[in-house]
Amino acid sequence: MSFSISNEDIANFRADYNSRRDSRVLERTVTKNGVRNASFDWHSIADDTPHFSIDLKTGDVADQKQSGRCWMFAALNTMRHEMQQKFNLPDNFELSQAYQFFWDKFEKANYFYENVIRTANKPTDSRKVSWLMAAPQSDGGQWDMLCALISKYGVMPKAAMPESFNSSNSRGINDVLNNKLRHDAVILRGMINNDHASEDELNATRQKMLNEVYRMLAYTFGEPVQHFDFEYRTKKDNEYHRDANITPQEFFKKYVGWNLDDYVSIIQAPTADKKYHQTYTIDMLGNVVGGRQIKHLNLPMDEFKQLAIDQLKAGESVWFGSDVVKYSETKLGIMALNTYKYDELFDVDLDMTKAEMLDYGQSMMDHAMVLTGVDIVDGKPTKWKVENSWGNKVGHKGYFVMSDEWMDQYCFQVVINKKYLSDKLLKEQAQEPIVLKPWDPMGTLA
Repeated sequence: MSFSISNEDIANFRADYNSRRDSRVLERTVTKNGVRNASFDWHSIADDTPHFSIDLKTGDVADQKQSGRCWMFAALNTMRHEMQQKFNLPDNFELSQAYQFFWDKFEKANYFYENVIRTANKPTDSRKVSWLMAAPQSDGGQWDMLCALISKYGVMPKAAMPESFNSSNSRGINDVLNNKLRHDAVILRGMINNDHASEDELNATRQKMLNEVYRMLAYTFGEPVQHFDFEYRTKKDNEYHRDANITPQEFFKKYVGWNLDDYVSIIQAPTADKKYHQTYTIDMLGNVVGGRQIKHLNLPMDEFKQLAIDQLKAGESVWFGSDVVKYSETKLGIMALNTYKYDELFDVDLDMTKAEMLDYGQSMMDHAMVLTGVDIVDGKPTKWKVENSWGNKVGHKGYFVMSDEWMDQYCFQVVINKKYLSDKLLKEQAQEPIVLKPWDPMGTLA
């Protein structure tokens, strides 16, 4: 059965449009002001005031600029929050995001080569190869990927490796690097399928390719230092401290001091293909070959939120992933379902369940931030305080208010210290994960 739009159909649509008393008023309003402005509900400002019963002390908000490093900024922010309290560091202290960015892109190149070799027997129009070539690497990532980087390379203060033009504006290097990786994929696939190259020949070629990638990244971001001096003055009494000739690995152990294995990913994915209380991983997703595996424990929303609340109550901020653009007012710093009334503006039904939005591509995780507070009323959360990484000129000096209803719909992941998991949840988290397809919504990068 097919349906072609006839002139009679169009005449009926015109008649219906012109029969509505408000059509011309709304047409003038929307064409002049745009869809978002015309559908904005000012009541959301009053409903989402920035006051919270649990409100952690945090420093200045960081700014990822024109790059997709939110996952990296959010994770490093959770670490610096504790550092600032423990060592009395100034509010503007940050860990170097550029340092992690360099190694992430370097490791992603190698991870891409690994997947190219692994899928070399498949045709280029297979779904796996097409998915792989669509984005050989990008700025995005997930919590477990940053843990893999830190375990291998450590961390350093921003002063030891500051931002470059390219770390703050990554489109240029992404275009060129993806060009190179696709070029290298042609060579590797040809060596396997046409030349029947040995493993030693493949490894030698791969080493040459990685050497070129390293040079490209060093030109772009600056070559990471292996030793540095950590100098700072305390916030309260202005005391000077200096730790000379320290390595990134030593710095992480001494000043962050986390056991990264203690922090695990909890997801909220209510789709029919993902049972609750089961762990999942994603095929072909990662950055460090042989590094930490992506692993998620899927839980119902009430358990998901309670873990976040427990961690906040204990004074620890919470890394989380969400679909930030949905019903989010950036300038005012509001994330709430009543912010924009698109359905009322156009008189259409837009309702979809969270599962339907995931299954049909309407929503997925695209941005990571940090929970730094929550407002508990009569034992229930009503709104959450969010530290973003878009600088201090948006929201409330960079902080946003997220309604609890918005969290229900558009929050998909939190990272929780294992000490807040019950014995039952610990056993569930230890399960061998089910492997999801590379394009599964839970494999999207923040």
